[in-house]
Amino acid sequence: MKILRKTYDYVLYLSETKYAMLSLILVSFFGSIFFPFPTEIIMIPMILAKPKKAWWISSVGLLSSVVGGLAGYYVGAVLFDTVGIKIIELLHYQDMFEQFKNLYIKWGYWIVFAGGLTPFPYKVICIASGVVGMNIPMFIIASAVSRAIRYYFIAFLLKKYGDWVKDFIEKHLEFLTVVAFVLLFLAVYFVKMM
Repeated sequence: MKILRKTYDYVLYLSETKYAMLSLILVSFFGSIFFPFPTEIIMIPMILAKPKKAWWISSVGLLSSVVGGLAGYYVGAVLFDTVGIKIIELLHYQDMFEQFKNLYIKWGYWIVFAGGLTPFPYKVICIASGVVGMNIPMFIIASAVSRAIRYYFIAFLLKKYGDWVKDFIEKHLEFLTVVAFVLLFLAVYFVKMM
């Protein structure tokens, strides 16, 4: 738990440095391809540190995520046999990937939209979209709308209740981390059951 607290403190510190926006861009972009952490891991501390820039921070995270999503789509469409499969195997998402691929065929862009809202790994969604050849404009729209809802909702809450949220996170960091992992597990389980 000490590592978790140190990581949280470091991300808060980083969010106030000149490298904060670059870090957000990199985490958000590569989180759509292979990076195992969500954009919120850096976006939330940045907004807590600078609530007046909440909408700007969320917009940068959104744009980086969608552009990264297109890169993930490209990996699935063109590089799956060489790069994409290695990413899926490295993150142990093989079963999840196969199930999502089948859901794409049935639900199309709705699965991208729903996946962009949930804690389900966005990189799996992006790579699978490329593999099944989803219509690129529809992929972009579904990704952008779902990520915008998610990121701007977070920005709204943090802008409105930032001090309370920051105090709550700092008091209950370990518990919230456990809850986040349980929710992620439940999301993965739900997808497997489908």
